[in-house]
Amino acid sequence: VQLVESGGGLVQPGGSLRLSCVASGFTFSTYITTWYRQAPGKEREWVARIISVGGVTNYADSVKGRFTISRDNAKNTVYLQVNSLKSEDTAMYYCNARYGTRSYWGQGTQVTVSS
Repeated sequence: VQLVESGGGLVQPGGSLRLSCVASGFTFSTYITTWYRQAPGKEREWVARIISVGGVTNYADSVKGRFTISRDNAKNTVYLQVNSLKSEDTAMYYCNARYGTRSYWGQGTQVTVSS
């Protein structure tokens, strides 16, 4: 069972990235997948969530209108498109997959927004 995030990097304010979370070893499509982020000295916060059935999505107010979560079940992948990035978006971004009592985390991908 593994979740692997990628796609982070250094980007200027106003820029965009597409983060990926690739799953292996379990039926990813049946899990609720959530992107979290954690900035230095701050608690981890949820950013966006996609429900397994129907593809319903939810976003934190701080990213609504700028971030988009989506999934490609054929590729066992959940994406987070992050646009109009701000310095306060700088953080380690983590993917979590949850189904009942089962919960898996990836190792994270760093997003740094700086000019």
